[in-house]
Amino acid sequence: MNPPEEPAAAGRDLRGAIGPTVLALGVVSLLTDVAADMAVPFLPALLEGMGAGAAALGLVEGVATATSSLMKFVVGTLSDHVPRKKPLVLLGYAVSNLARPLLALAGAPWQVLTVRFVDRVGKGVRTSPRDALIARATPRAAHATAFGFHRAMDNLGAVFGPLVATAILYFYPGNLRLVLAATIVPGTLSLLWVAFGVREAPPPVSDGPRAPLSLRGPVPPRMRPLLALVALFTLANASDSFLLLRARELGVPLTWLPLAWGALSLVRALAATPGGWVADRIGRARALSLGWALYAVAYVGFGFAASLTMAAVSLVVYGLHYGLAEGTERALVASLVRDDELGRGFGYFNLVTGLLALPASLGFGLLLPYAHGAYAYGISALLAALSAAGLAAWSRQLQSERQFSRPDR
Repeated sequence: MNPPEEPAAAGRDLRGAIGPTVLALGVVSLLTDVAADMAVPFLPALLEGMGAGAAALGLVEGVATATSSLMKFVVGTLSDHVPRKKPLVLLGYAVSNLARPLLALAGAPWQVLTVRFVDRVGKGVRTSPRDALIARATPRAAHATAFGFHRAMDNLGAVFGPLVATAILYFYPGNLRLVLAATIVPGTLSLLWVAFGVREAPPPVSDGPRAPLSLRGPVPPRMRPLLALVALFTLANASDSFLLLRARELGVPLTWLPLAWGALSLVRALAATPGGWVADRIGRARALSLGWALYAVAYVGFGFAASLTMAAVSLVVYGLHYGLAEGTERALVASLVRDDELGRGFGYFNLVTGLLALPASLGFGLLLPYAHGAYAYGISALLAALSAAGLAAWSRQLQSERQFSRPDR
């Protein structure tokens, strides 16, 4: 067995990494993100029109992310005791895609918060079982490539979503609520694809006794250093919606905000699969450390940007960070737990990232009005740099001790 930190020949074969299950789930994520990213770029403007500011946006997005991650933990842990993951995946996509169009009816900030809460409950239900399906359907040595491809499809949907929104606004100027209502179309297509396009292989047979059903099971010991570093980085990782506020400050009109969001998603989509491929070769902890360092550089750029050109360069760097980080984080989790603990492992990872997202986004929103945002962006960059340094040190330790191989099943 090749330790995940070593280059592996299996990871060079995309056919082994991107099988029918991974491809089908990628299409599902693409369609769902078309729907989601027809709406998300307009959340700051929607709240602003209701008289709410940056702090309200931070509260809405922080609560949404925290809710999603808490549900990911609960459902992920319980899903280890459910032989078939697909019903949970279908349920999660159904909740999100049927709730999201209700934003078109929202007339107060609390209603926006409620819809986002329900939407993220659905995301929390589906994510850990879906990631477990991807991990089971992929050779271990190609996990980062597979998860990178899935994130690429997800981000590609986030490219098309803003384009669809812009087209609707072109023909119906200013009709933001029509855009929000139209999210029901790609959302429904996503549900149909889950129902009829995703095939689930029989679950693997575990060699050992299965842990009793419980939400209080311990964190797998090999995951603890990773979770500690992820927790630190998450405090730096405010909602991407704040970048839309920054774009507006630099003069981007409301009509073009979806295209700015789509540009970020395009960079993320183009970087995700190559980023996973690189991580499978240079070591996943090392690649993730580089990704977090790029985040710090990008946030320094956003904080001190005085023109759209500087902001655009920072946007590219920020997108490259996603390419090295998104799929790699999931591959690291999958490499540190047994097959019958995949749901719990992803659940703990999502719990940490989600619960800390609330103070991260809320704190960022409270700091943003001061010094033209320099404090908010600067503190986030500092925390990200410290996280990258810690992960780099852990990566060197892993390489020296040769202890990063996945536990035997």
